[in-house]
Amino acid sequence: MIDWFNKFLRYGTWATFMLLTLLFALLAHSSHLSWFWALAALGFTLLGLRDKMQTSHSVLRNYPIIGHMRYIIEAIRPEIRQYLMEADDEQTPFSRAQRSVVYQRAKGQVDSMAFGTKINVMKPSHEWMSHSMRPTQIASADFRITVGAQTQHPYELSIFNISAMSFGSLSANAIRALNLGAKMGRFAHDTGEGSVSMYHLENGGDLIWEIGSGYFGCRNEDGTFSAEKFKKTAALEQIKMIELKLSQGAKPGHGGVLPAAKVTREIAQTRGVPMNVDCISPASHSAFTTPLEMMHFLQTLRELSGSKPVGFKFCVGQPWEWFGICRAMLETQIYPDFIVVDGSEGGTGAAPLEFADHIGEPLQEGLLLVHNTLVGLNIRDKIKIGAAGKIITAFDMARTLAIGADWVNSARGFLFSLGCIQALSCHTGRCPTGIATQDSERQKALVVEDKAKRVYNFHHNTLHALQELLQAAGVTHPDELGPHHIVKRVSATHTTNLADLLGFLEPGDILRKNYKLDVFKNWWEKSSSSSFNVQSIGSQIEKK
Repeated sequence: MIDWFNKFLRYGTWATFMLLTLLFALLAHSSHLSWFWALAALGFTLLGLRDKMQTSHSVLRNYPIIGHMRYIIEAIRPEIRQYLMEADDEQTPFSRAQRSVVYQRAKGQVDSMAFGTKINVMKPSHEWMSHSMRPTQIASADFRITVGAQTQHPYELSIFNISAMSFGSLSANAIRALNLGAKMGRFAHDTGEGSVSMYHLENGGDLIWEIGSGYFGCRNEDGTFSAEKFKKTAALEQIKMIELKLSQGAKPGHGGVLPAAKVTREIAQTRGVPMNVDCISPASHSAFTTPLEMMHFLQTLRELSGSKPVGFKFCVGQPWEWFGICRAMLETQIYPDFIVVDGSEGGTGAAPLEFADHIGEPLQEGLLLVHNTLVGLNIRDKIKIGAAGKIITAFDMARTLAIGADWVNSARGFLFSLGCIQALSCHTGRCPTGIATQDSERQKALVVEDKAKRVYNFHHNTLHALQELLQAAGVTHPDELGPHHIVKRVSATHTTNLADLLGFLEPGDILRKNYKLDVFKNWWEKSSSSSFNVQSIGSQIEKK
């Protein structure tokens, strides 16, 4: 009986359509509509025959026609879970609660919640900000810092800005809306490594020009850096800062390829690459090979740009490489005006699973290492630090600023403000909201003026929320936040603030060889300004 049922399940649907094809064909003489149903049934019958004959899918060979239900249900599974089954705090990378607060702030809607928190405050890892019994009053939420104070064109940077996303990854209308929103709110829009497109320039918003290993927009035909092309673009008034990208949180150390089929005429023109050829982003730079050469390259960029603020972005990896860069700063007395730390949990770009999950340091660890190193070398006051990595809410900002950042960037937060629904189809070119696609029809759905207003609202209302947090904490500016303001539950019965939980150096500790933390004890002496490779006594790394 069971064997008969299994055979019916396997072939019953196919057999049913065969019989329907025959039945409607016999009835065709009495009804023209029967021809339609006969052809429809014949179509499914032929589909069953194709399923049985094909060799790629064993499920379809064993279950003709009905086996397709498995692939249909699998295709819509994410949507079913997202809309019908998941709790507000379950979905990753961003929960419904996180997305909802962005949508509310972007639309200017009430973002308050009733009946108390839904978070389990007794759960280990829960964090909160300690408040003051004497709250302050802050006149404005337009918090800014000065980057490049020693340059001829210092920039008054908002502490909340749009993180790097390239034209090519994003549609023209998405770039237009982000940049117009940035202009409305007087904050910065990072171009991403895809260079400065016409859409970045159309609305006049402030730009941070990111230059990656492909030197897009400032490259020679062989892919090397072109000083002449860089100088021409860097002179644009819209470009406020120059950011050299060493790596990114999404896939540090990987590089990338934009297939020839996706290199449109506009992308080719923007990046300075030929059409019908794969657009390569190498894993490393060709303009320098050592930390010392890197410092001199940064100085070259500063001079060619007419003395605008110049810095670099990276996801922290091998610590001795970062220490080698710091040694080169001390030896050359060439200091970047800023450093952006990209956490491995960040990134809008598509990446292999192994890179997305297991390569690069998360933001907290990377930011702490960079901040501590600069403090320990007594050069923290010379360099501003930006940070990016899943920053959505004002608390995300406050926590990041408290442990060492001067400002924060957000990519996916601003994508949500554009209307992103986290469909996770960014890499397919079929983005349902017209954001991450080059399909001209799809991107028409994104109305620039409407979405720009939402970008502005998200920025404005999130900073207002930060203002209220700062007032509750009893401080008057984000630069007064410290790790002691953030409390973390480490177990059901124990809490501590981040100042005690995380390790922090005192000014000059490294110079005095008072290393304190293991990462400095193990790797500072093995770093070198003349090489990104580890240095050690003997020919190999000492083994413990």
